[in-house]
Amino acid sequence: MNWPNAIKDYQLYLKIERGLSKNTIDSYTKDLEKLCLFLDVNAIRSSPIAIESAVIKEFIYDIAKKINPRSQARIISGLRSFFDYLIFEAYRATNPTDLLETPKIGLKLPDTLSQDEIDALISAVDLSHPQGERNRTIIETMYSCGLRVSEAITLKISDLFFEEGFIRVLGKGNKERYVPIHLEAQKYVSIYKKEIRSQIQPKKGFEDTLFLNRRGKGLTRQMIFIILKDLAIKINLTKKISPHTLRHSFATHLLQNGADLRAIQQILGHESITTTEIYVHVDKTYLKEVVETFHPRK
Repeated sequence: MNWPNAIKDYQLYLKIERGLSKNTIDSYTKDLEKLCLFLDVNAIRSSPIAIESAVIKEFIYDIAKKINPRSQARIISGLRSFFDYLIFEAYRATNPTDLLETPKIGLKLPDTLSQDEIDALISAVDLSHPQGERNRTIIETMYSCGLRVSEAITLKISDLFFEEGFIRVLGKGNKERYVPIHLEAQKYVSIYKKEIRSQIQPKKGFEDTLFLNRRGKGLTRQMIFIILKDLAIKINLTKKISPHTLRHSFATHLLQNGADLRAIQQILGHESITTTEIYVHVDKTYLKEVVETFHPRK
């Protein structure tokens, strides 16, 4: 088995067996391609089946000079997953990454915006042109529902169940979940659908896509990033934000206002409660209030 064939088979496995998104599969693939490049540059002839731990360690030491510990940890995790797949398929008996020490990266707390900052962002949207109404609606929807940017740009008209107060979201690994949508966001979506989207002729394949660009196609992740960046500049916001900041802010504000962590986990679509628990670390004041409110010795 050579590297190109092994990588191709692995990609199929990630797509069909694990149901991962294209972006995630591309990320895993890039990690493997970096390893292949290292082998080529150093004239190391080791197949996926025969490569040993020592070679993997050399590769990690080499890339450690160029990338930060967090990126190193991600690459090690990606390689470990690949070799686990080879073991699963009975191509190998051992995983050459098992003895690798993952760099200590510490806890990275997500950036968040205050409710006033969220309101300021939305208020800064220029509603004098059709794209403004669309931009306000997508920002309000992402914040009101805690959506990933990929979930927002792929949201469909057929995913809207306003009578029940929910939207259907297709998350990571094509996993479907139903998320409550606030009445304010419902109002903006209804206005956008009726007054703006109805005037756009969707291109083939985008007939059911909710948020469209002027040419009738879906929005890209980069477009949402640029929209937010421009609004941040407009209101003189010094924080470094991205579309994911809206999701972090949604979860943090729910937690601060007393929402149950398990409920937040379900809304966000986190497989593990551990992922959701990072929001507990965002605001130490909240933890203090919880103890003072609920402890029997208060």
